[in-house]
Amino acid sequence: MPPRPAHPPRASLDDGLRFAFGTLTALPVTVARWDREAARVGMLCALPVGLTVGLCAAAVGGVLLFLGAGPLLAAVATAAVPAVLTRGLHLDGLADTADGLGSGKPADEALRIMKRSDIGPFGVITLLFVLLAQVAALAELYGESWTRGAVAAAAAGLVARCALTLAARQGMPAAR
Repeated sequence: MPPRPAHPPRASLDDGLRFAFGTLTALPVTVARWDREAARVGMLCALPVGLTVGLCAAAVGGVLLFLGAGPLLAAVATAAVPAVLTRGLHLDGLADTADGLGSGKPADEALRIMKRSDIGPFGVITLLFVLLAQVAALAELYGESWTRGAVAAAAAGLVARCALTLAARQGMPAAR
């Protein structure tokens, strides 16, 4: 019998943070480890990434309001920041999921649809309504006070990455 491969050494918090920021954002981060252990710690570090993205979004909205922009423009910019900082990763995944589930096809074919690089009608419609809902909610909150909009933007980034951490936990079966 061939010997079992040695387990990689445990990833440090630094390894996990670098992995999380390097894979979940477009921020310039040098990722030193690309192994399963670094990914495990990285998914546990998704919360600081989400908080960072959310705070950046809140800051842009707050600055626009301070400069005299209205709540709608601040809301649009706030919703755009996470898309820019994540290279649209979450939006791409949402569109793929909508296309796969909306197809009404059996699981294997739906997964094949989700893997394709193009976007279908269900993906477009889903993105349109989700982004409109985000902008409408943020505009309403910014209209009440800049702090409500800013807190909502920061909380949205944090909650979204909390969902990622929960979905990536041990024992959670893969989508396939």
